[in-house]
Amino acid sequence: MSEPTNTKPRISARLAGIAESATLAVDAKAKALKAAGRPVIGLGAGEPDFPTPDYIVQAAIEAAKDPASHRYSPAGGQPALKEAIAAKTLRDSGYEISPGSVLVTNGGKQAVFQAFAAIVDPGDEVLLPSPYWTTYPEAISLAGGVTVPVFAGAERDYKVDVDMLEAARSNRTKALLLCSPSNPTGTVYTREETESIGRWALAHGIWVITDEIYEHLVYGDAEFTPLLSVVPELADTTIVVNGVAKTYAMTGWRVGWLVGPQDVVKAATNFQSHLTSNVANVSQRAALAAVSGDLTAVDEMRVAFDRRRRLVVDLLRGIDGFEVPEPKGAFYAYPSVEGVLGREIRGTTPRTSAELAALILEQVEVAVVPGEAFGPSGFLRLSYATSDENLTEACGRIAELLA
Repeated sequence: MSEPTNTKPRISARLAGIAESATLAVDAKAKALKAAGRPVIGLGAGEPDFPTPDYIVQAAIEAAKDPASHRYSPAGGQPALKEAIAAKTLRDSGYEISPGSVLVTNGGKQAVFQAFAAIVDPGDEVLLPSPYWTTYPEAISLAGGVTVPVFAGAERDYKVDVDMLEAARSNRTKALLLCSPSNPTGTVYTREETESIGRWALAHGIWVITDEIYEHLVYGDAEFTPLLSVVPELADTTIVVNGVAKTYAMTGWRVGWLVGPQDVVKAATNFQSHLTSNVANVSQRAALAAVSGDLTAVDEMRVAFDRRRRLVVDLLRGIDGFEVPEPKGAFYAYPSVEGVLGREIRGTTPRTSAELAALILEQVEVAVVPGEAFGPSGFLRLSYATSDENLTEACGRIAELLA
């Protein structure tokens, strides 16, 4: 029998180069261990532990009974939902947009991917403040772009500034990704910091993709600053990414959106018409109820997140070798653990945060995400979107391990 002559790889280089979502991988491993009977506490996934509010669920039930929900709807989103997102933008962000500037997507991840796909050509560079959400560089790569990380450590509260961005800018720079409140660090840029970065981008003709999905989850004296509210001149070169997942505890419903210039939205909508067609109609009707309603349920969840935030920061700061900047938004703590690395722990000496995270899971059955998922080693991300009891127990186990 002759040997096959086709020696090309089975998997395309484009997809073979994609790394698995580290946060989802940690969460899946934690759930598998828990299902096997082990007392694992998962602090990996960025997912509210609250149920979706009842009025939203009820809207979905009614939508499921409506025959109109059983058919295709416009690829770019149901008109009523796009109108509601425009009204919500005015209410929450303070500036006007038209429904034609909105594209409803299958979750925030699709919005991120389509934003990069719409404006990035092969070889274009995208400035990415680091630590960053694990999906951003993969989305940039799939669009043909080149990620240029701009790292800011714990001593800077994980915030980049204009000088750092300018040092990374080149004649190939096409866009900047800005995420505030931040996943994974919980940092929140001030109004002045946001405006400064926006003015810099405007001066250099750089696109900005601003991920505002944690807009309602800010604490203490921190305030969320919508980029276009302080630099409205950027409207023609800015794409805003958002969704219902974090604010309304709707991660499983898969509804996000992007807002941008109409030519960008049209291009992204054309792409989506081939990629997925419309977002599930029942989910869109649920999202309509969410963004059209008041924020009472959101406020109640935020109070709980704030309490947990203060609890977990206090507990982590009591662990020798942890440096813990105070998170002001989202629901993550992001301690620097460089003071632990290189220390012998129960016969093992972790040299990286990935090794430390593996040791914590193995020895005390707490699942955390290592810094390598978000940029440089030397950090851990812990989600405090879980109960006070789980947080107290998990941090206690880690403290005992590292004592």
